[in-house]
Amino acid sequence: MANPPTEAPHQPIGSHNRLHLTATLVGTQPLRYTPAAVPVLDALLEHQSVQIESGQQRQVALQLKAVGFGLMAEALARLPLGTLLDAHGFMAHARNGKGFVLHIQEFKLI
Repeated sequence: MANPPTEAPHQPIGSHNRLHLTATLVGTQPLRYTPAAVPVLDALLEHQSVQIESGQQRQVALQLKAVGFGLMAEALARLPLGTLLDAHGFMAHARNGKGFVLHIQEFKLI
């Protein structure tokens, strides 16, 4: 007899934090390492698009700080500036507490 499917753990309302962004890699800092020797890459992404808001077209342009850890940091470090990415991750406060940063968990090249 098969076991009944188990449900995913319940998450409280408002606990979703996922960002999917198409952006260009416009800046990177040198690869650095945490005290535990985990590679870290700080990057800057630029996004431009046209979005519909209240039935009207709106030009959107922004720059967003991003970071990758481990194998993700190493993969991002190999990309040339100007690379167009489809990035997925979550948002968190920047290390200095000023602003927000996208923690890239996966990406694909466009």
